[in-house]
Amino acid sequence: MSTESTSALAGDPGGAVAAPAAATPRGPRRRSGTGYLRYVAGKLLGAVVSLFAVLVTSFFLFRLIPGDPVKAMTGGKQVSQEQLDSMRREFGLDLPLWHQFTDYCGKALTGDLGTSYQFHTPVIDKIAEALPATLLLTGTAFVLYTALGVWLGSRGAWRHGRFGDRFHTAFALTLYSVPSFWLGLLLIIVLSVGIGPIPGMFPTGGMETGGKEGFAYFTDVAHHMVLPVLTLVAVEYARTLLVMRSSLLDEMGSDYLTTARAKGLRDDNVRRKHAVPNAMLPTVTLLFVNLGNTVAGAILVETVFSWPGLGGLFYQALSIPDLPLVQGLFFVFAAAVIVMNTLADLIYPLFDPRVGR
Repeated sequence: MSTESTSALAGDPGGAVAAPAAATPRGPRRRSGTGYLRYVAGKLLGAVVSLFAVLVTSFFLFRLIPGDPVKAMTGGKQVSQEQLDSMRREFGLDLPLWHQFTDYCGKALTGDLGTSYQFHTPVIDKIAEALPATLLLTGTAFVLYTALGVWLGSRGAWRHGRFGDRFHTAFALTLYSVPSFWLGLLLIIVLSVGIGPIPGMFPTGGMETGGKEGFAYFTDVAHHMVLPVLTLVAVEYARTLLVMRSSLLDEMGSDYLTTARAKGLRDDNVRRKHAVPNAMLPTVTLLFVNLGNTVAGAILVETVFSWPGLGGLFYQALSIPDLPLVQGLFFVFAAAVIVMNTLADLIYPLFDPRVGR
């Protein structure tokens, strides 16, 4: 009998029998599942903590704004001190700050964000009234700049160094550095007012002309949307393009792409089916954050174009200041971003199974 066989029969750890005895195929799966559950629990806990931090910040931050909201609501009229005190009692502004804070948190947990000072209606109703206009504007822009940015970014990275890649990258960097409100004003001057041989073709602001119904109403709204949507797409597609291009360039030298080409796959198939899905992880984060910002709207763009959405409402409330409305809008804006960012974290394992282990 050979030495190796004797060692194996004797139970020598170095023998051939030792390897099968140590195999535990189910252990790693259990650890992986537990690790993912911990990953999900950690992300959800972080989202809850972030929401509470936003709730606290939204209360104290806007109380640093100078000015008396009660006097602002009077519109500069002569009002007696007794009337001012009565208004402060009506809105609870005469209570100690800690009392106002506990009332605010308690009501917020039940979905009550307070009553607007200037509109005398629940804040949640004003948000629900302005939300469709914001979703229409920024949602349309989101679909357009996402498709354009991902497509141009992936094609530019795949053909990096060529004229098309250099041109689109330089153009995207230029647009990314341009303030959105400045670009909106420039588009109004050129395409709304008209300059030189270019006639004014689009409205300067608003969502509709009024007095139109049916198909004419939809075309009128679409006509008003052109410039604000173009402003949002021009700025945001540039950021999506740059992130997608950078992420795909990091994948270009990977071994799995060389293997896919060695199998005889066409270059376009290698890019679409192998390279782009693996390069989408950073872009997914950006897209989900942008999707959260869709609820927040574009405050500056909506203000420039007088769009009746959440952004314009926030600017209007901030000018008084209408504290309940400002706080409520700020909380909704931040909550949308936090929720979308958490969802992005939770779907990461679909793109990269290593995440969450």
